[in-house]
Amino acid sequence: MSATFLGIPPFPEAAHTAVEDSQLRHNLRKATHTIRDKRGQVVDELGDDWSALRSEGAAIKEHTLRHLDHYLEQVEDSVQRAGGTVHWASDAAEANEIVTRLVHETGQSDVVKVKSMATQEIELNQALERAGITAYETDLAELIVQLGDDLPSHILVPAIHLGRAQIREIFLQQMAEWGVPAPPGLTDDPRALAEAARVHLRERFLSTRTAISGANFVVADSGTLVVLESEGNGRMCLTLPETLISVVGIEKIVPTFDDLEVFMQLLPRSSTGERMNPYTSMWTGITPGDGPQEFHLVLLDNGRTDVLGDTVGRQALRCIRCSACLNACPVYERAGGHAYGSVYPGPIGAILTPQLQGMSSEVDKALPYASSLCGACYEVCPVAIDIPEVLVHLREQVAEGPGHTGEKAMMAGAEAALSSPATLDAAQRAASLARGAVPQHLPGLAGNWTDTRSVPEIPEESFRRWWKKRGGERS
Repeated sequence: MSATFLGIPPFPEAAHTAVEDSQLRHNLRKATHTIRDKRGQVVDELGDDWSALRSEGAAIKEHTLRHLDHYLEQVEDSVQRAGGTVHWASDAAEANEIVTRLVHETGQSDVVKVKSMATQEIELNQALERAGITAYETDLAELIVQLGDDLPSHILVPAIHLGRAQIREIFLQQMAEWGVPAPPGLTDDPRALAEAARVHLRERFLSTRTAISGANFVVADSGTLVVLESEGNGRMCLTLPETLISVVGIEKIVPTFDDLEVFMQLLPRSSTGERMNPYTSMWTGITPGDGPQEFHLVLLDNGRTDVLGDTVGRQALRCIRCSACLNACPVYERAGGHAYGSVYPGPIGAILTPQLQGMSSEVDKALPYASSLCGACYEVCPVAIDIPEVLVHLREQVAEGPGHTGEKAMMAGAEAALSSPATLDAAQRAASLARGAVPQHLPGLAGNWTDTRSVPEIPEESFRRWWKKRGGERS
């Protein structure tokens, strides 16, 4: 059975272990700094136009989410008119059942896959495996992760946590079990590794008749699906097989091609630091004699409708999966993606996963705290998702839920003191009198705060008393 995130401990515990891995920190720092430096260069080329594009992208997404019912019906109608079939999946189980049934109907037991976060979210590969179907990942980084029975740790570069020597060993030890073996003299030169993957995948592309993809965008008025990638492996999956099944989150819709043009500028610059992606594939339904002759679109909810009901949290659904927030985040850079225990790592994962899963586990409840709230994620987000705002919003939900009795008692005490001038004055006087006895490390729950901070020096008298002595209140 393929690896899953099930069983990974909550973020504080997982991160504590991850930051002790010096090789991991080295790999993450090198990769994230390289990507974000490239991003900075191509974004700066646009000057003030970047801010305008960013605002336009956010506005398009917000408009679409507010009228999602209309655009979903338009997508269904457009895809069906173009010869495709639309399926609706309320959750992961229903989506997996639909895809499994569609693959069985083709009579095939193997499928090739385009890199897709939605299919990772619903653990489609594992569901297909249970049904006797083997899913072959074709994206280079996803292939590395699959061969190594590993988990993706980055939205854009799933194998970012691995070095070249580790990848070489994975290829040498595992490729033969999945198809064409790696050449015996394989080195860790990137070109040699890429060529080994190319040879390994070529036979799979030519022999597999069914493909599964996601989509970066779905254009509502035409029913066109769009996939952006850097290698061309995705295009092989989208053009060679006889049957194509695309699993797409309902938030991936844009109304028109004019709207798509905005994101075609935002996404490449934010994700790979390029002005445009090397491979942009678009398809609309089926065309006789050209490409797949059977097309199925599975529209996935899986918690997204519930997120729409939260006026603060729903901005997470604007996300276009560029991963810029991961590359800018100092927490992700040190802890890596696995520590989040989620398909969606980094800052966007810290706000998206708990909402999609309904804050249903201790892992979910810990994710909103996996941030320093420095705001770097918001600054680089191409659709202006205010991730720190959503993080604080979700922390409030966690604190208001079951447990947290000590924290709730402290907040209730603070509310009582700050809402009463007399109580606040008494508390400040008591603190001033006892200021010499205040320890540098506070006991109990407050100790979590003083573990990493110094207790502020308490003045001899409060500002209010100082002001009153000087007649400030009368003046």
